[in-house]
Amino acid sequence: MLSPIVTKSTNADASARMLKSSVATLGCAFVMVMAAAVAVVLGITSDANRLEAERQRDRVEAAIESQIRLRELRFQSLAASGELQGSLAGPDPLETLQTGLAQLAGRFLEFEGAYIVSASGVVFAGIEGNSPAGQAGYEALKHFSPTLPGSPDLGDPPMRRLLDLRGDPGSASWSLTHDGIETVSVMMIDMEPRRGSLLSQLAGPIKVVGYRRVDDSILSELSHRYRISEVRIMRNMPRDPLARRAIPSADGTVKAWLSWVPDRPGDAMLRQFAWALAGVGLTFAGIFAFVVHRLRGAAHQIAIRESQIQRLAGQDELSLLPNRRTFDVRLDQELAHLDRSKSGLAVMLIDLDRFKAVNDTYGHTAGDELIRQVAQRLSKLVRGGDTVARIGGDEFGIIQAHGQFPAGCAALGERILASLTEPFTIMGVATTIGCSIGIALAPQDATDRETLLRLADTALYQSKNGGRNRFSFFETQMNRALALKRMVEEDLRRAIANDELILHYQPQVSVDGATIVGVEALVRWNHPVHGMVPPAEFIGIAEERGLIVPLSEWVLRRACEEAKRWDGIRLAVNVSPIQFRHKDFVSNVINVLAETGFDPTRLELELTEGVVVDDADAAEAAMMDLRAHGVGLALDDFGTGYSSLIYLRRFAFDKIKIDRSFLEYMETTGESAILVHSIAHLGRALGLRVCAEGVETAEQHRFLQAIGCHELQGFLFSPGVSADEIDQLLAQDKPFAKILAAA
Repeated sequence: MLSPIVTKSTNADASARMLKSSVATLGCAFVMVMAAAVAVVLGITSDANRLEAERQRDRVEAAIESQIRLRELRFQSLAASGELQGSLAGPDPLETLQTGLAQLAGRFLEFEGAYIVSASGVVFAGIEGNSPAGQAGYEALKHFSPTLPGSPDLGDPPMRRLLDLRGDPGSASWSLTHDGIETVSVMMIDMEPRRGSLLSQLAGPIKVVGYRRVDDSILSELSHRYRISEVRIMRNMPRDPLARRAIPSADGTVKAWLSWVPDRPGDAMLRQFAWALAGVGLTFAGIFAFVVHRLRGAAHQIAIRESQIQRLAGQDELSLLPNRRTFDVRLDQELAHLDRSKSGLAVMLIDLDRFKAVNDTYGHTAGDELIRQVAQRLSKLVRGGDTVARIGGDEFGIIQAHGQFPAGCAALGERILASLTEPFTIMGVATTIGCSIGIALAPQDATDRETLLRLADTALYQSKNGGRNRFSFFETQMNRALALKRMVEEDLRRAIANDELILHYQPQVSVDGATIVGVEALVRWNHPVHGMVPPAEFIGIAEERGLIVPLSEWVLRRACEEAKRWDGIRLAVNVSPIQFRHKDFVSNVINVLAETGFDPTRLELELTEGVVVDDADAAEAAMMDLRAHGVGLALDDFGTGYSSLIYLRRFAFDKIKIDRSFLEYMETTGESAILVHSIAHLGRALGLRVCAEGVETAEQHRFLQAIGCHELQGFLFSPGVSADEIDQLLAQDKPFAKILAAA
């Protein structure tokens, strides 16, 4: 047998999505944490590098300022020495000035060249290295700085650095320029000649101009002295703004930059922390891998559990067969294939006949074991591709999708009956049960699941009513009968609720036929559409559909209310076995008597043998309770059942009623007459009143009178009539005298 395919999706996909989402979330969190850590470290190192670069840039500026200040101090020292000023006072000031400049330049200035010029740019003295220099050397120097005396443009180039020192003896200026080939540092300071000298009278204020080329030795000294790496002059602008200083040219453009390599303590820190970062990263990666592994394991376990839950959700735990849910899904699938396969299928509903007896006798454990063994036997009887399922407590279902229909269904039904009729060994005891089977075919009977199951259930009901331990195919008349029963059920329920039923009463007369000693209440239903419905058609339905209890209570209440007016007349009311076994039966009877005010000693409840067969102890207790309240009891239909003398001896009956079937074809000398005679003598011997039902002829009357019956009931005297007609009969003296005389 193939396991049914359950198409309803499970939560496995959801679990997989949840795992992926969790892994993605953890991965993002891991990346974010690592990115944050790297960003923090890089930020710290970047800040450290930037701060150190700013400090080094400040040191470069300080170094340049220091060199400027040093040259300025040397100029100031030269001016303060007074030696040059003294030479200006001689008879030949220019010659003495040249001589004094040559003597003092190496000692004070440390320039490659120096010139003493007028404010208009006229050279009074000059020196280049250790050689005198004149106007031509100064003119070559002027293209480095437009601020030197005698330059045509005295404006301020935007890229020059100008330092003004004011004080005694004068102010100084400095510039660093690049002409595209070399870089030159130029310094100029004012020098006042002595008042009254010839030079001061002729030239006015004079200036001392010195220059020095910036070469590798100067840059190396700067780098070494101020601990700045790789100080050099570059034609291309360095990208780091903190590691460069523009060197303007005379025309204001920048053609070279002073560059250096700043220390990067952040990089050193990063190298130191690299192992720590790697360790943190590996730790996080290990944690991430561990969490992912655990999540995958958890997801796998969840998938296994979901698979188990899905299997259990579609499987009956006791029998291990598919349950009702799976049965319905598989049936829907098979019905969906009918149009494509152009084949058919059969649905069988199987109900165990004596399961309740086994369960009640041996206990629920035995009942469970019986279910398991039945499931095993059924599984062996079907073909591959068919489905066996446990539908309910002791009900099973089979979907037969392969085979010849209906011949194959009949063959399978025969095999099931034969198999389940074989004894089962339950708790060491051989137990025999049977089963009833209902079969519906698709597409002949129906093509949808609900209708098909309903029709199979109707066929199962027919099998039960037909004697059990058999199978029945659904037939159209079954559906009509079922529809009639449903109609009767609905209308009867409404008729009870709306008080639409009526009661007739059949007189029970003394054996001489002269006196009415009692009446039997008979319910009648005048249906608004179908007219008078015989009790035989709706009493059985009321018992099947659970309406017999409210129906019987209505009959008892209405009969007590109407019979109160017939003083001295006993009221006989039939009791259904189902009603009698109801736990509140006795209390309901007592309540009705109390509410209606009917005399309990006038009430006589007619019971059948089925009441006392099923549960004799409970029946005896109920009967004794009723008798204690004065209610009489009659054994109805005596002679048609077990007719055991034990019932008459054990149970406190007041009267026995001979069933009408004994009188129907009775001859005064036949076997039926002998049985009736024996029953009458038995009742009289036990002190019971004996009533014969179904008396229709005078011969029957005379025979029953002769054998000693106490009461008679039948159409000879009167059928069931309304309460008003009973009033009329009771008002007459010997109401049946004419009938008996005529007979």
